[in-house]
Amino acid sequence: MTTIEVPDIRIPTDLLPADGRFGSGPSKVRPEALAALAGVGVTWMGTSHRQAPVKAVVASVRSGLAELLRLPAGYEVLLGNGGTTAFWDAAVFGLIADHSQHLAFGEFSSKFAGAVAAAPHLEAPDVIESPPGTHPEVRAGEGIDLYALTHNETSTGVAMALRRPAGVAADEALVAVDATSAAGAVLFDPEEVDVYYLAPQKALAADGGLWLAACSPAAVDRIGRLRSPKRWCPPSLDLGIALDNSRADQTYNTPALATLFLVDQQLRWLNGNGGLEWAAARCGRSAAALYGWAEASDHASPFVADPAQRSPVVGTVDLDASVDAGTVSAVLRANGIVDTDAYRKLGRNQVRVGMFPAVEPDDVAALCACIDHVVAALTA
Repeated sequence: MTTIEVPDIRIPTDLLPADGRFGSGPSKVRPEALAALAGVGVTWMGTSHRQAPVKAVVASVRSGLAELLRLPAGYEVLLGNGGTTAFWDAAVFGLIADHSQHLAFGEFSSKFAGAVAAAPHLEAPDVIESPPGTHPEVRAGEGIDLYALTHNETSTGVAMALRRPAGVAADEALVAVDATSAAGAVLFDPEEVDVYYLAPQKALAADGGLWLAACSPAAVDRIGRLRSPKRWCPPSLDLGIALDNSRADQTYNTPALATLFLVDQQLRWLNGNGGLEWAAARCGRSAAALYGWAEASDHASPFVADPAQRSPVVGTVDLDASVDAGTVSAVLRANGIVDTDAYRKLGRNQVRVGMFPAVEPDDVAALCACIDHVVAALTA
């Protein structure tokens, strides 16, 4: 383990953001949501998830997410425990019939393909890769029954538009999208997607350990056709069981009640302020501040070269080789600005900035000014 010696650089208080949390997951949780959770602590925490109070919140989460994502009639919201990684395993059993195609352009978009490749009951996946900082394009292929896309690659800060492969209908092949760091913050057309799945520790400003999935009628039909006894599956990963329980406004296993409550609070906040359009515009202002600063800087530049592929929720900015990004992030942390470190496996001299809806755009602009102050002090 490498220890960075942190220079004693004090950032003036008038430059500091009001809230110094810029993590890409877990992300900033709004203080108002935490206060609301504390306010119901003795009547909510430690209560049964099979009883009406919790089931009502699960119902609110399901309807609130459907409203936020503007889901068409017939789409259903499923939920279960374990986060996105668990959902990949569930999809291996319950969504892919035989053969899938995966766009791999970063750490997380590659993991689902790896899970499929290890499954003995499935064909080897068709994997289309591109270098970090870009995304590949989907290609329609014979025999493919699921196309796995990623709306926003959290490790690299690359976002992609969502479209069905040309000429491929939903009853022929599903389009499944990892939306973990995009859902609730990036616009998309739900008609182009059959399974839009996510975890709540990003734009939904809660803790992890839960997955949610918006499923089209075609996806629900696929789950029904693949479920046990036709194909064995561990009960905790059985999407048929998750579907049955979700329709009853509960989860198969005990959920984290604090996470459920915080998700509901965030959905109410987002929908109450104007929904996905409002959230996307808010994140767009943060992204404009970050990338505009980086483009104008003499010691920073956007990592993603194509502006159309730059994420509005996870910004990656390379720093000049004369400035060590790890030291910059350490100094920021010493001043109360946290979680700006680059993704560990990407191995670049950069900062990574979470710009989810809970983050104030003015705080992103303040962060840029703070980085300038730290770089000036380090290079003086």
